[in-house]
Amino acid sequence: MTSHQASGYSPEEDEDDDYMNMTFGEEPKAVETSLQRRQRLKREGEIKGRVKSKEEQAAEERVEREEALSQSLLETARAKKSKGFAMMAKMGFKPGAALGSKENAENARLEPIRPEMKDDRGGIGLDSERKRRLNEAAQGVEKKRKVDETEFRDRVRREREQARMERQVYAGMKVCEKLDEERGLDGTQETNDDSDEGATKRKKKRAISTRPLKSIPVVWRGLIRNREEAERDRRMRYDLEQSSTRLPTYVDDLEDEDDKKAMGKTNVAYAPVEDLDEEDPELDEFNALEVEERLRKLVEHLRKEHNYCFWCKCDYPDEAMNGCPGLTEEDHD
Repeated sequence: MTSHQASGYSPEEDEDDDYMNMTFGEEPKAVETSLQRRQRLKREGEIKGRVKSKEEQAAEERVEREEALSQSLLETARAKKSKGFAMMAKMGFKPGAALGSKENAENARLEPIRPEMKDDRGGIGLDSERKRRLNEAAQGVEKKRKVDETEFRDRVRREREQARMERQVYAGMKVCEKLDEERGLDGTQETNDDSDEGATKRKKKRAISTRPLKSIPVVWRGLIRNREEAERDRRMRYDLEQSSTRLPTYVDDLEDEDDKKAMGKTNVAYAPVEDLDEEDPELDEFNALEVEERLRKLVEHLRKEHNYCFWCKCDYPDEAMNGCPGLTEEDHD
């Protein structure tokens, strides 16, 4: 027996133990040096010894509290072997089932009432009272907003209606002026001159008049008064401008009548009404009325004096005014 045979060595095993087929085990773990160990222990000691801030402590408490509240109270009580849970189990209670009779099991609670944590120092019913006040305040703001919107719409509508009726009053004054002048109710003498010259004179007479204002019916007296005041102011401004642009002693012999008229050198006979600057309490009282009342008086004046309907835009042969729907605008809708 050879030494190889005695040791159990065979050449086949030597051939199989090739370096190409060699397997290596896991690498040995790195050995921690004393310096590394001291540094590690120092870091861990610093982390353990660091005092946490109030915010960090509150955050950790909040996380732990939420985690505890998320668990089922019944499972927690059974795990802790609560006496109350043991007594309920002896009476036939099972987790997930409702207490009481089976008839009311549909609307019964399956879990105990969860506790609600308070983060502030307010009373128990403070949150409910605060919510009630907030809801009342929100409802009050919403109601006020709706009221403001309604009032705004109503105000705009009234303003538009007032403006429309003011235009109707002005149109009614113009109609009264025309009809009263045709019949001589304005205090002037009626003329029968139908020629172009007569029409021009009547037109000028409306703009430049010497008749007393108080002789005009009060329903359209304000129209003439405003016109006379505007005409007087315009002529005063015009005379002032012309006097500042020409020398009073200069006379041009080559100017004809058209040139003098264009330059404002012709003497235009203008005399304002004699009572233009006087107070008129009757007119002031009429202007102080509401626009609806002034319009009503104008319509009544036209119907009474001229058998004319302001809404129909035509006159009638007699006072009966047969065919007219009524006195107001709504009657003519």
